[in-house]
Amino acid sequence: MSAAPFSVANLDFHPNHPLHPSPRDWRDQAIYFLLVDRFDNNHPGVPAYAPGATPVGRDPVQGQRFQGGNLRGVTRRLDYIRDLGFTTLWLSPIFKNRIDSESSYHGYGIQDFLQIDPRFGTLADLRALTAAAHQRGMYVILDIVLNHSGDVWGYPGGHPYFYSGGQRFPFGFWREQDPSPGFQRDDAIWPVELQDPDLFKRKGEIVDWHDPIQARDGDFFSLKELDLPNPRVLDTLIKVYKYWIVNGDVDGFRIDTVKHMESSATAIFCNAIREYAKRVGKHNFFLFGEIVGEDAVIQEYIGRNARIEGTHERFPSLHAALDFPLYFVLENVIKGLANPAALRRRYEAFHQVYTDHGEAGRYFVTFVDNHDQVGRDHKRFIAGSPFSQQTVLACAYLLTAQGVPCLYYGTEQGFDGGGPDDRYLRECMFGGRWGAFNTTGAHFFNPGHPIYRGIRAVAAVRAAQPALRYGRQYFRQISGNGHDFGDPLDGRCTLAYSRILDSDEILACLNLSAEERRDFITVDRNLSAPGVQLRDLLRPDRTFAVIESSGRACVQVRLEPHEVALLKAD
Repeated sequence: MSAAPFSVANLDFHPNHPLHPSPRDWRDQAIYFLLVDRFDNNHPGVPAYAPGATPVGRDPVQGQRFQGGNLRGVTRRLDYIRDLGFTTLWLSPIFKNRIDSESSYHGYGIQDFLQIDPRFGTLADLRALTAAAHQRGMYVILDIVLNHSGDVWGYPGGHPYFYSGGQRFPFGFWREQDPSPGFQRDDAIWPVELQDPDLFKRKGEIVDWHDPIQARDGDFFSLKELDLPNPRVLDTLIKVYKYWIVNGDVDGFRIDTVKHMESSATAIFCNAIREYAKRVGKHNFFLFGEIVGEDAVIQEYIGRNARIEGTHERFPSLHAALDFPLYFVLENVIKGLANPAALRRRYEAFHQVYTDHGEAGRYFVTFVDNHDQVGRDHKRFIAGSPFSQQTVLACAYLLTAQGVPCLYYGTEQGFDGGGPDDRYLRECMFGGRWGAFNTTGAHFFNPGHPIYRGIRAVAAVRAAQPALRYGRQYFRQISGNGHDFGDPLDGRCTLAYSRILDSDEILACLNLSAEERRDFITVDRNLSAPGVQLRDLLRPDRTFAVIESSGRACVQVRLEPHEVALLKAD
């Protein structure tokens, strides 16, 4: 179908050619998340950023505007991403936002669910991107929105209405760009099935984000809350996103603002998409969501652990969720600012909830940076730190711990944005008017950057070692003298943990200190017995002998400041 459809009634869900199959296990993948507008614009001739150059300065207004990144630019940089060791793209929403809104460059205020925003490209561009990715053994995930539309209509009088006791407010007017009779493609909302005011909850903007009912039913700022449990809404959105699977040949969806939606409606949507994807040959189409909360909240939505509200019936929902419980503690642990006990406690739920806790990693997409920084000031992970190598430490943890690792674009180039709002986390990679480090007009696709090279080395080991993808995870005790072992109490320590799969043990050792450390670290004597040599998979020229000390099998590991070692029996 070449022309953009107006109605879901016009959609054809039968593929006219074989679609690309899903990966066997998503833990084999490493995800690279990018904002399309801020990644690359496919224009030649932009010089590379020279580290240490005097910044030319940026206009903060530019951080709130479209900068020109597009799908063709993403396609151009596939080898840059693949060479880093990341095999799946997660694209920010690419669907048409209001054409008169410069501030919706992020894509989350959708006006037309059946059209790609012309500022990002065309359906042909998306198809070219997915085809090029698949040729490289890569996959493409689209960020999708179910909870709300863009600001496509206004309340009476045109001023904001705020949530008040759950009352439903009158509808005001559709926002129109074209004064011609009837709705044109830049007017109101599309597909046509959503052009009914009664399909929106109309309860005003959320005031108290901690009130779960208000957070579920209120408008997300000026974005308009769809009445998702309404069968007409849900049926339309299911058909919309089936259309993108068959026409874009994409491999998964990341679902936005899941906690703001009824879990029953989310589950129905996911089950419908899962069944359709299997019918067209994508048997492991990936569905993961943004659920800001602790494990107890996340468990309501994940796989066979999800429940329909008010019943005891089990109902499949998401395959996985973004690992916010890890995100909330990882930064301070990696920077040596918190006792690693906080990190160890995060995994207690794996032992309590999952019979086979080695499989728990399939349910979580792990990350250290993203475009929102919920729970953290508006700053990237490395902002304000004098130790850029800590970025490699954080990414090494993601790549060697349980979960599907996800890297936010620019992290591999040391982006350290920070400021009063989200725009400072969303720098241009391609040399636009809102570049990183207060620059304009310089690109940051440097495969020789030390952080890029450090991440690439760990990613290569992960790809070669099944234990780092599927194994159980155990934190290890350490000792400074080889006799007195215990869990680290000081944040500036050697953080050590094993990934065990069958007869393989890989010991990950991360020096969280700015000083050299020579700690003794316990290992599993049945897999790494005294006398065995452990080789560093990141530096194969060095080995460490397993010894017996105080009744324990252990190995003394010498680590440079902020160094990573991955040890395995030779």
